Amino acid sequence: MRVDLLIKRVRIYNSYFKRFTEGNAAILDGKFLYIGERGEESFEAAEMLDGQGRYLLPGLVDIHLHIESTMVTPATFSHGLIQNGVTTIVPEPHEMANVFGLDGVKQMIQASRDCVADMFYAIPSSVPATSMETTGGSIEIEDLDELLRTERIQCLGEIMNYVDVITDPDCKTNRILRHIQEHYPHLIIEGHVPKLLDLDLHRIIYSGVDSDHTHQSIEGMEARIAAGMFIEIQEKSMTPEVMKYLIEQDVSEHFCFVTDDVMADSFQRRGHLNHIVRKAISMGMAPEQAIYASTFTPARRMRMYDRGVIAPGKIADFLLVSELEQLAIDQVYKQGRKVYDTAESYEPAVSQGAFPAHYYESVKLPLLTEADFNVAVEAEDGRHAARVMLVKDGSTFTEEHHADVEVQGGQLRWQDSGFGLIATFERYGKGGSRAYGLIGGDTIQRGAVATTYSHDNHNLLVVGHSAADMQLAANEVIKHQGGFCVVEDGKILAFLHLPVGGILTEAPLSETAAVVEQLCQAMFSLGYKHYNPIMSISTHSLPVSPALKITDHGLILVNEGRVVPLLV
Repeated sequence: MRVDLLIKRVRIYNSYFKRFTEGNAAILDGKFLYIGERGEESFEAAEMLDGQGRYLLPGLVDIHLHIESTMVTPATFSHGLIQNGVTTIVPEPHEMANVFGLDGVKQMIQASRDCVADMFYAIPSSVPATSMETTGGSIEIEDLDELLRTERIQCLGEIMNYVDVITDPDCKTNRILRHIQEHYPHLIIEGHVPKLLDLDLHRIIYSGVDSDHTHQSIEGMEARIAAGMFIEIQEKSMTPEVMKYLIEQDVSEHFCFVTDDVMADSFQRRGHLNHIVRKAISMGMAPEQAIYASTFTPARRMRMYDRGVIAPGKIADFLLVSELEQLAIDQVYKQGRKVYDTAESYEPAVSQGAFPAHYYESVKLPLLTEADFNVAVEAEDGRHAARVMLVKDGSTFTEEHHADVEVQGGQLRWQDSGFGLIATFERYGKGGSRAYGLIGGDTIQRGAVATTYSHDNHNLLVVGHSAADMQLAANEVIKHQGGFCVVEDGKILAFLHLPVGGILTEAPLSETAAVVEQLCQAMFSLGYKHYNPIMSISTHSLPVSPALKITDHGLILVNEGRVVPLLV
């Protein structure tokens, strides 16, 4: 019988038994035809490959992530995925949707069409996540209909505003959920429900949201699984106790591994979903179980029954691995065709000009002056209690702190307060609103940082201890139509150009990773204390992340869902 490829002498992972069996694999027209002991006596192969006893695994499947977290284009992202053995992803373009709305989602999908890795998209469900920020775009019910009618959509992306789902029957999120249940009852709905338990959790599931990827505890996982929820484990949930539970309990059908957000330097240095698999194995999980949770269960969760498994009729996406526990990938095949070989050169993807011209002109802000970092307040001269955002090492959550600060002539003397200034400027040409706050804790202690990569609204965010440094950092970002800039004493220490929507670069992954590493080192040199300072500072403007955050509407008391004044 004629086949395109015959792979001999391999240890083939069988997902149905969660074990390896020695044998051969025949591939025809991009799919597996046969798995077993038959070889050349049964097949006339156009190409023969001696597996030399290596391991044959399905291509890895990541069903919850945001390409924009790596700050690169889909083509660059795909290039990085393939060398790390990830052949299928379900990205949610939440950030591009906040900048460009429906068109942002469509352009990301368009930019993914020719990528080697398969990208089946999730529709951003929470754009904007709140009414307390100005974004460049939004996703409305009619946009959902448009995307489901015209694009390759796999699911509704994470429902973020879970508090409103429970407390406000007529909120936008509930209207979206009712619309989905009425018109698309079989559409998968992804969830973001940290810490919810008991009746609140069950009400979320009743609304149609039946997965959670947020930070897990044993109690939370058990409650979710018991109620029929699927758990997506990202690295921050891989605590010793959580891993012990997943290893020892019979829950392999109810969870998978996901990456969610991967910074470019981590992607380049440690890998992607393969890093999660290696870590699970190093924490005591059997390789067979870790592979199952990164191939079979994620594919089943997304009803992608044609992949995530090596069996007749399934797409021939697979890895040849020489060392199992370290997941040492020698070769990657996509639909039966070799797309990566560790022994061969692997040229970086180039995707210049992949987006419409106006995507490179999204920062509609005039250059700032030092006076733009003066903070006017309506208060008499003297000392007044002010709110301070305290940054915490190891978390993207912040704390609200109160401190006395001097007011003179209607101006807040923030430079003399012992705290830094945080400011945000609306950058879409929608009125030019801005807001100011004080910041302390584990953030920079001198200099300034400015960026248009600020969740979720991606307005211009500036943090600093010197108005001159803040002006320089901000204007460098504005002049380049987006970026991330670190400044000290009038000198630019690091700058990442993000020309696409102010949030993406078209540079290769290795180049982007090197600049991201420079940014982190520069922020550390200014006193920032955090395992991921870029993620930490970029979430200072995220009004669904506790406790005190800032948007162009003002300081946000997240747990109460309201704007509060700087002076208490």
